[in-house]
Amino acid sequence: MKEATILELKSKMDSGEMTAHSLTETFLERIEGIDQSGPSINSIIELNPDALSIAAKRDQERKAGKLRGPLHGIPILIKDNIDTRDRMQTTAGSLALEGSQARRDAFIVKRLRKSGAVLLGKTNLSEWANLRGRRSISGWSSRGGLTLNPYALDRTACGSSSGSAAAVAANLCGAAVGTETDGSIICPSQTCGVVGLKPTLGLLSRSGIIPGAQSMDTAGPIGRTVEDVAILLGALQGMDERDRITQLKRRRAFRDYTQFLTKDGLKGARLGVARNLLGTDERAITILEDLLDIMKDLGAVVIDPTNLPNHDKFGKTEIKVILFELKQGLNAYLSTLGPRSQVHSLDEVIQFNQENKDRVMPYFGQEHMLAAQEKGSLSSPEYREARSLNRKLTRSEGIDLIFKQERLDAIVSISGGPAWMIDMVNGDPRSWDTDNTSAAAVAGYPHITVPGGYLFGLPIGVSFISRAWCEPTLLRIAYAFEQEVLARKPPRFLKTIKL
Repeated sequence: MKEATILELKSKMDSGEMTAHSLTETFLERIEGIDQSGPSINSIIELNPDALSIAAKRDQERKAGKLRGPLHGIPILIKDNIDTRDRMQTTAGSLALEGSQARRDAFIVKRLRKSGAVLLGKTNLSEWANLRGRRSISGWSSRGGLTLNPYALDRTACGSSSGSAAAVAANLCGAAVGTETDGSIICPSQTCGVVGLKPTLGLLSRSGIIPGAQSMDTAGPIGRTVEDVAILLGALQGMDERDRITQLKRRRAFRDYTQFLTKDGLKGARLGVARNLLGTDERAITILEDLLDIMKDLGAVVIDPTNLPNHDKFGKTEIKVILFELKQGLNAYLSTLGPRSQVHSLDEVIQFNQENKDRVMPYFGQEHMLAAQEKGSLSSPEYREARSLNRKLTRSEGIDLIFKQERLDAIVSISGGPAWMIDMVNGDPRSWDTDNTSAAAVAGYPHITVPGGYLFGLPIGVSFISRAWCEPTLLRIAYAFEQEVLARKPPRFLKTIKL
């Protein structure tokens, strides 16, 4: 069952070789052997106590001839900042929300249930989606502990959707759902050697997801293949009356994204190589150079270089917008929690963290939350000017501009470097500066990462970025690339990289 795709698992259930119940049992056994003991990558923060009963119901429906779609009976994991109205908690990995149970499902959870998926459990994450403190440690939360990279256990799984990506990489589920403000799907997916898609802002509903920044936040699918990601994306999308943004340009959304997957998807595609997003690691750049030759052989028109305008000019205003929106979003979400919740505002979260700092903040503080608390409302000129500038620099004077000038279908770059060593003392060796994820994140445009190669056994992903609502184009290109390269290798759970 290792490396099985969603359609392969579906085929096993269709043939009677497996049932949803036996498949769920198999994944639970693998989780016990890999996530909770054995290598212990610690990617799952909580298992769904009702998973097997849900699977049994899906089997009954199958026997009755009622199949809901390709996800019928497929075990799916979701990130622990997504509300579920069941016996699982929703905590964003924070002890401040320990015991919190949502009053209703997030919209995307409703969509998963409607699709027939089995909610297997919730994944660990960087606490508060990496938005608590400056020296945060990707994959660590005070409730869930530290998620490890399944390729090398002393290296980061990146964040904040670390648990979702690590679990998919380790074959602990059919696929998983992550969320992103900036980089939180792309970085862990590339670092853990899987496919991750950050969709256009508004394609997936944000209601019932603990917020980071409303102008950037989105959920997104993570899978071992582009096809799996396309299947999950179709199941998650939909109009939600609780999130007005999902009602914009709905004609650009599709229930079935697999229709765009074709092996000749690179033929005639115009790809711009964003040299100013590649970083300085010549080893990773060499991997991309070789892959660009393959893309050309498959018929792609490669425009090189195609530097992305203004990619390094909005870092400070991006942070400013995030802090304003973090305060507004968390206050709105926390205020809806019931009386059993320990906190109902950002200020109360800050107080809880301080009062329980030995358990909550043993490694890093809450500087971002403190800074957010000092911000004013979203009607503030400071906020509105920063957000307007960000949109201009990333859209009309950024991605849209270069796409129009070069008539591009996608920008291609390296998704990131090899996973860094975990450092509990100093935190991540990264700052809140712009990088290859920020332009698409701030613009609200789609970005997909696909495994492209390895450095010393550590995954290196290739990124494709496009304009709003161009998921079909990205999936077509990514699928053709993936099918030719077939770079993904399952992890070996090494204690360290042997040089």
